[in-house]
Amino acid sequence: MRSRVRDVLIAAIAAGVGAIVAATALPLEGQAPAGRGPVPPAPAPAYRAPRLADNHPDLNGIWQALNEANYDLEAHMARSALQLRPGPYGPVPAAAVLALGAVGSVPPGLGVIDGDGTIPYKPEALKQKKENQDKYVERDPEVKCYLPGVPRANYMGHPFQILQSTKAIFMAYQYAGATRDILLKDPGPAPIDSWMGQSVGKWEGDTLVVDATGFNDQSWFDRAGNFHSDKLHVVERWTRTGSNTLNYEATIEDPNVFTRPWKISMPLYRRLEKNAQLMDFKCVEFVEELMYGKFRKKPLTGE
Repeated sequence: MRSRVRDVLIAAIAAGVGAIVAATALPLEGQAPAGRGPVPPAPAPAYRAPRLADNHPDLNGIWQALNEANYDLEAHMARSALQLRPGPYGPVPAAAVLALGAVGSVPPGLGVIDGDGTIPYKPEALKQKKENQDKYVERDPEVKCYLPGVPRANYMGHPFQILQSTKAIFMAYQYAGATRDILLKDPGPAPIDSWMGQSVGKWEGDTLVVDATGFNDQSWFDRAGNFHSDKLHVVERWTRTGSNTLNYEATIEDPNVFTRPWKISMPLYRRLEKNAQLMDFKCVEFVEELMYGKFRKKPLTGE
């Protein structure tokens, strides 16, 4: 009887030792067996956006850019004002913006232009851009609350809302009440040129591609004087990259102003407040005195 018990115990101990040896011989996670290279970790699964009934990604939400692109698309250092004049020891704020102090200064920005980070102006167009910058207060259409145009509407520092169904896509912007109807069937060339142009959308996989044409030549890309002509053509790409992020790209072409097409890209972020909504920013009334005060029977003084 004792010999049988002993044999059972010996067998159990041997099995346990064998299991321990086998376990220690297995490679740890990310570690290759002896004589082999490291095992790379398994790639994270690609993000898959929630779908609408037509199986296209759901872009609905209130979104906003968090960058300095509206000041200047190109990389730039901080400076004292958007409009400058020569000073005794370097540029100083122009008289028209001097009283704004730090409020009128320009924060630094890394830039949002792909490639070499510069806008490929033709020589004469670059001169106009610099002149625009020198006369910012007079010329920037944002100062007078004109519609922002495309792509500027998407990174002005105001939120905007995408409203999407299986049959329609609409974009509403807080700034100046601007809107865009993304047509899902191409009607042909835009009947007239306008501030916001005509936008025609289609899906390429999980990306909404919007072809925008039919612009006037009045809008700017930013506060730095970057501009275009009425030959502007913008192709946008909207892609969900996470629960609360969109990747936005815009390829810009204008043969009258630029030597080649160029592209900007940036993330857009969902507004997550419980009561997130677009508010009223109908700024036309804010600039009535600026634009029409001089026509008063008794204009107000400049003081």
